[in-house]
Amino acid sequence: MIVNASTLSQIFINLKTTFNKAFDAAPSRWQKVAMLVPSGTKTNDYKWLANFPRMRKWIGDKQVKALAAFGYSITNDDYEATVEVDRNDIEDDQLGIYAPQAEMAGFSAKQLPDEIVSDLENGVFTQKCYDGQYMCDTDHPVTDKDGNVQSVSNKGTVALSAATQAAAIASLGSARTAMQKFTDDEGRPLNITPNVLLVPPALQDVANILANNDKLDDGKPNPFKGTIVVDCDPRLTSDTAWFLLDTTKPVRPFIYQERKKPVFVQQIDPQADDVFMRKKFKFGAEARVAGGYGFWQLIYGSTGTA
Repeated sequence: MIVNASTLSQIFINLKTTFNKAFDAAPSRWQKVAMLVPSGTKTNDYKWLANFPRMRKWIGDKQVKALAAFGYSITNDDYEATVEVDRNDIEDDQLGIYAPQAEMAGFSAKQLPDEIVSDLENGVFTQKCYDGQYMCDTDHPVTDKDGNVQSVSNKGTVALSAATQAAAIASLGSARTAMQKFTDDEGRPLNITPNVLLVPPALQDVANILANNDKLDDGKPNPFKGTIVVDCDPRLTSDTAWFLLDTTKPVRPFIYQERKKPVFVQQIDPQADDVFMRKKFKFGAEARVAGGYGFWQLIYGSTGTA
């Protein structure tokens, strides 16, 4: 094959088409637990999470919610996946070897949000959220209706269990009750509605029993049937940790921040240094994105070690 501008253009149009088809067809799960936040700059500030406004009866002057002193920002990172195309392969009509690489680049680009959100899930016990505490922690500071600061926990240690009704209530039921008791900084209930049970593959069978079976392993009625859906994330690194989430609100427990969504890029200038010196053209994907934590009140995490 003669290598000229016309042939190069057509070759890389075909690779881009292959990339886009793989991107569109690749599965994605991050939307189940995270919210998309478009980003127009290098860093987004999320200190507004500390004081989210709620409607109240208007008596006298309006009460303006000032931003808290908490500092929480998320800075976008650059991501890439790059493939070299040897000029000899073009001249020798050996381009079939690059189609699978274009497919994998498209698949990987589609999976990037999943990987970012999964890293957030794995870090809830060790990574901090907007209030300076770990996302799942035992001492989140919350002001009650009298102005006193209380420590509130959204972390447990009980293993997820469907062995008996008592064990199910002590694990999943305890987490649900704790979340439903969460209040805002005026002591008003937040109306948390736990609806997603996030588990690793090792707990998927137990989670499915709790979500779908009429009875538990001891033959007693299952009080949780139909109240939750199971989300199994194979990227979770702990076999014992499990999480209960509320994804019914506009804000989610996890944030996927997107400055530039994954796009196909190419370098096909025959006069480029890499082509002149090394006979290498290039294609791949680029993105500028990041992840972070939303409201800690929308998740309860248990290490499952007790």
